[in-house]
Amino acid sequence: MSNVVNRIDFSNPIVRKKIITASNDGSMASRINFGDFSDFIFDEPSQHGGSDLGPTPLTGVLASLCACEAVTFNRTAKEYEFKYDGIEFSAAFTIDIRGRSGLRGVVPHFQTVKVEAEITTEEEISFLEKVVDETEARCPVYNLIKDAGVKIETVWVRRSQN
Repeated sequence: MSNVVNRIDFSNPIVRKKIITASNDGSMASRINFGDFSDFIFDEPSQHGGSDLGPTPLTGVLASLCACEAVTFNRTAKEYEFKYDGIEFSAAFTIDIRGRSGLRGVVPHFQTVKVEAEITTEEEISFLEKVVDETEARCPVYNLIKDAGVKIETVWVRRSQN
């Protein structure tokens, strides 16, 4: 059976536009509308003046990193014909809160990010390393954080079912 596909021209930018809306009622909570999905709330913990209605925006960025790495890994794995049964992520960040509190010279974003991705696969570790290298080169959120100068460490752990 033959496949017929269009060739993609990568010599010109291929720009995709996405739109969200956000509203804030004068509190620490912001309601995010993603369009076709339920609204989502980012908030601060009560001890920081919030109402505990949802995760903090920085925690949301960390979650976005894990989700983006999972999606990018999946695309890359399909392209490389790398077989796996799933990935479990654990992630943490450090921040010096003096920056967000207004102390100039202290960055208000992450200082460090550490991610552990445990992947279930029978593929060789050298093959996993190849897919991981390509995943990290392609992952938009990973590169956004890295390009911001954040010390980011990702440990990919191969877990065999045998």
